[in-house]
Amino acid sequence: MSESTTGLVLRTRLLTETSLIVHWLTKDFGRLNTVAKGARRPKSAFHGKLDLFYGAELSFIRSRRSDLHTLAEVSLQETHRELRCEMGYLQQASYCAALIEQTTETETPLPAVFYLFEGLLANLPKTPPQPRTIFAFELKLLNDLGLAPDVSKTNLSAQARRLVEDLIQADWPGLAALKPAQPEIVGVRQFLHGFLIYHLGKLPSGRNAALKLPTP
Repeated sequence: MSESTTGLVLRTRLLTETSLIVHWLTKDFGRLNTVAKGARRPKSAFHGKLDLFYGAELSFIRSRRSDLHTLAEVSLQETHRELRCEMGYLQQASYCAALIEQTTETETPLPAVFYLFEGLLANLPKTPPQPRTIFAFELKLLNDLGLAPDVSKTNLSAQARRLVEDLIQADWPGLAALKPAQPEIVGVRQFLHGFLIYHLGKLPSGRNAALKLPTP
């Protein structure tokens, strides 16, 4: 018996010459891993429907032996084509996807995280890539996971503390109205770097690229 949900492709990888493993973030089941059998064949029903950050309605048949389920059907809803017009968008979306994978468990429903990532993908192309987008995503994700920092117990400046609060509260369109000064950007960047390492042990690769920083 198949189950259905709405999902966003976090990443794909080869399983065989003709099949793919597709890692999803879904509205109803959280992160979900599926095998798309024969997806790389030209006449496959999955052809053209499975790529990075695609949004779709999907159905799958649950495996009784592992967390790798069989993808049954995909109805493509959104390709987020605009993300492919600017490398900065892809770098930011890829880092956020990696952060989701590192901070969540498979098959744990987290609808707030799904809508957070869906909103990010929809709004990224509406403004040039900015560090504040990454800071906002990190803070909003931490907030959804119950790990929001208490800035009153930090040595951040008053302006940087206000920026953290604004980044958590602002919706994606509202981020464009925030015009933080460079000292606040540097302060929040360094604070979040340390905070994430403390809670996660290490950062996903790609944060420097997402923030337009040189790789150490």
